[in-house]
Amino acid sequence: MIIITGGAGFIGSNLIYALNKRKKKNIVICDKINSKLKKEYLKNAKYKILIKPTKLFNFLKKNSEKIKYIFHLGAISVTTATNYTKLLKNNYEFSCKIWKFCVKKQIGLIYASSASTYGNGKNGFKDSASLKYLKKLKPLNFYAKSKHLFDLYISERIANKELLPPQWIGLKFFNVYGVNEFHKKKQMSVISYLIPKIKKNMEVKLFKSHNKNFKDGYQKRDFIYIDDCLDIILWLYNKPKISGIFNAGTGTTSTFLDLTKILFKNLKKKEKIKFIKTPKNIEKHYQYYTKANISKLRKVGYLKKIKRLEDGIKYLIKKQKN
Repeated sequence: MIIITGGAGFIGSNLIYALNKRKKKNIVICDKINSKLKKEYLKNAKYKILIKPTKLFNFLKKNSEKIKYIFHLGAISVTTATNYTKLLKNNYEFSCKIWKFCVKKQIGLIYASSASTYGNGKNGFKDSASLKYLKKLKPLNFYAKSKHLFDLYISERIANKELLPPQWIGLKFFNVYGVNEFHKKKQMSVISYLIPKIKKNMEVKLFKSHNKNFKDGYQKRDFIYIDDCLDIILWLYNKPKISGIFNAGTGTTSTFLDLTKILFKNLKKKEKIKFIKTPKNIEKHYQYYTKANISKLRKVGYLKKIKRLEDGIKYLIKKQKN
């Protein structure tokens, strides 16, 4: 039995289909289904049962001998969230309980961290589990802080030489884009957000830069297509001797302006771009530059080529037509 928290969400639902392709159907989803979209995401998925997060630990206790692995992808992922107490309960304390269960029952665990934990990037994008390094990072928003705290929690367990799960993987996801993210509304990837607007010949609004080191539209991010993320997840899952924190990105950057131009080109629409002032609630924790250092992932043996942004966008547009 495989448990997937956040299994009705973006990465989670895509992971279920990827596991189904590998003949794995004994899957338990832990998630809230509060939208028609989430139900739509799972309509062709093969899984055993769906349980609410409030029922998870009782289910784990009763079925501990049957559980082979946990993919912990569920979280409050709203980067503008201001209720830190709620974020701590859902993103940190909930994760700590899953970790303790995996340690006690010796069950493998892959969990979602985030590139947002790197803050403004001045300390680099090194996917290290070193307590010394992690303490240098300064996340810019409450969501990122809640994810960072769990990375620190694990690092402290390692430093104290405590018992760990037989395999544990923390994945720092960079800007993931793909199918099944429309339920996130304004929190979805900029790519999925802009595609329907451009199709309708609408004007695209990009944030102005409020950093003297970046021109308008030249803010840079590392955008990774969902299928590449899934491939990284499942490759690590199939390498039980490998544990650690790893970046899930491409190792390359693209500007928002270039990204938008690629979308217009592939959707065969005339460019309509306007720069607007960044809202105050976003400006103060805005990341101007992210770039995954994937040397650690390559070093442990993951050698598959990761899609360039233009190829990923072409693939996504084609998939949405089918």
